[in-house]
This record gives sequence, C-alpha cells and structure tokens, in this order.
Amino acid sequence: MATATKDPLSGAQKAAVLCMSLGTEVASKVMQLLTSDQVETVSKEIAAMPMADTKTVEEVLLEYRQVARAVQSLSEGGFMRAQEILENSFGAQKAKTILERIREQLTDTGLKKLKKAAPEVLLTVLRGEHPQTLALILAHLDVKQAAAVIEVMDTELASDVLYRVARMEKVAPDMLAVVEQGLSSKTDLTLSQEMTLSGGPAAVAKVLTLASGSVEKAVIETITQRNHDLAQQITNLMFAFEDLKSLDGKSMQRILRDVDSKELALALKAASEELRGHILKNMSERAAAALTEEMEYLGPVRVKDVEAAQSRIIAAVRTLEEAGEIVLAGRGGDDELIV
Repeated sequence: MATATKDPLSGAQKAAVLCMSLGTEVASKVMQLLTSDQVETVSKEIAAMPMADTKTVEEVLLEYRQVARAVQSLSEGGFMRAQEILENSFGAQKAKTILERIREQLTDTGLKKLKKAAPEVLLTVLRGEHPQTLALILAHLDVKQAAAVIEVMDTELASDVLYRVARMEKVAPDMLAVVEQGLSSKTDLTLSQEMTLSGGPAAVAKVLTLASGSVEKAVIETITQRNHDLAQQITNLMFAFEDLKSLDGKSMQRILRDVDSKELALALKAASEELRGHILKNMSERAAAALTEEMEYLGPVRVKDVEAAQSRIIAAVRTLEEAGEIVLAGRGGDDELIV
C-alpha cells in the first residue's frame, strides 16, 4: 500500500503510519515497548508503505490523540468519561470496541495469575494478610472464584472479609500499588490499576449466591450482628434457587438446556410446589414425566447434597446471565434428610 486508500487501515497499518510520523528516534522507543511479533508485524507494514499521504497521517494522529485522551481520562473520570470522549470522536460502536480493548489491557494482564490460581493456593499465598487486604483482593476476582475462596476460608474470617467488601467503595490506584508492593515478597501476582469491581452489597450477594448454604447462613448472621441494614441489603440482592420461579418461560427453557436432569431432580427435592410446577410446565411432557420419576426414585437425600446441586444450577444460571442470554431479578443441620 503506497498511499492511503478508501479501505480502512488495520491496527498494524495505523501503528506503521504513527511510527513513520514520529521519526526514527522516537519510533525506536515505541518499538521497544512492543512484543517481538508486534514489532515484526508493524515493521512489515512500514516496509510495504513507502509513503503515506497527508490526509492519512492526520487521521491516524487525530485518532491516536483521541484514544490517548480517553486512556488518560480513566484516571480522572473512569470509564464513563472515557466512553463519552470516544463516542463523541468515533461513534458508539467503535467506541465500544476501543473501550473493551482498553479494559482488557488495564485489568486482565494484572489479574491473569490471580484468576488462574486454585482457591486453596490463593488462600495459602494470602494467609496472614489483613482482612482489608483480603477484601481488596477478593473484590478483583471473578465472582465464581471469589465464592470458591470463601468456601475454603475459616467462616469467621470469611464473614469479616465479606463485610469489608460490602462496605468497600472505589479504591484509588495508589492504594492498589501499596497492596501490590506488600504482596511482592510472597508472589509476583499484580493488581490492575483500575478497579473493575468496587465491592458493595451487590458484590457480596453475588458471591454468597454461589456459596454453600451453610457458608451463606453463617456470613449473613455475622454481618447482621455488625450491621443489620447492610445484611438486609445483601439478602435482598441475592438470587436464590427458589427465585427461578420468577423467570419467564423462555428464560426457564434456556436454563433447562444446560442443566443435567439428575442434578435438577436432586435440587428440586427441597423446592416448593410452585417452583416444581413452573419448571415442569416448561418441559416437554416426556421430559417432565422423566424428571418426576427421577425425583421419586431418589428417595431420602441429605440437605447438603441438595444445597450443593442448587448451587451448581445457580452457577450455571449466573453464567447465562453474564452471557446476556437471560435476565435475573434479585429477591427481596446439614445431615437432615428431605424425604
């Protein structure tokens, strides 16, 4: 490509134009910040582009300045401010694409190792840290991983940590840097420079929704003793297995496609007649008959087994919610047998 064409430039071509415009000395410093694959790709585009016309250079430099302003605004006004700038510059669709790329660069690289760590390993690494530090770490984790970490924590500590998460507000990058420095002697885990989950009652509600019944009960009781209103907020935001009866038929049918019939039969052993009826009416006659037979065949089951099945189904439901396939509404003795 010798000059600008009507076709939009690729990211690599824009980078090539930018480097050509910056001059050899500055461009070499930019190249040092890229991976070897990126250097090769950009260099190839520079070699294939002996010159670029003035209009192309101006457009690339303008886009660079606008994106740079958006990135800067993240420390000044958050993603909403960045979104405003980008939408005014490029329109909603392109702004969304750029923001997703920025968000990934800011959060995923810093949390990659945290997200890959098994709950037991992560808890071992963080053992001895102050509950406030644990709360800060937990607020960065995927909700499923956070729930798994809570499960392996001592109940008293879990309650204290989640209480702190519930009361947590947006955390400044400087504070994250302090926490990161404190962890550096134990591990090379790093935190992002921008909080993607700032805590609050909703964050705790999502974690407890995926925790076992016994952990949920203990945590809510402990938080209630410290702050009754806060505990009530968390409870109201939680989505329980019984709340499935509030979903419409289309959502219910979508969920049932991802749930094993034996798992569902076990989970329904402790469900209300209303929920059972709602689920059965959204199944084919044959599938409903098979599910009813499966429940009868199970006989007496332990409460903790039923709760575990319900938690696994709720986890599947949360996955569908996160994928945007369904919309959920919040809800305002383990060895006992359910016959």
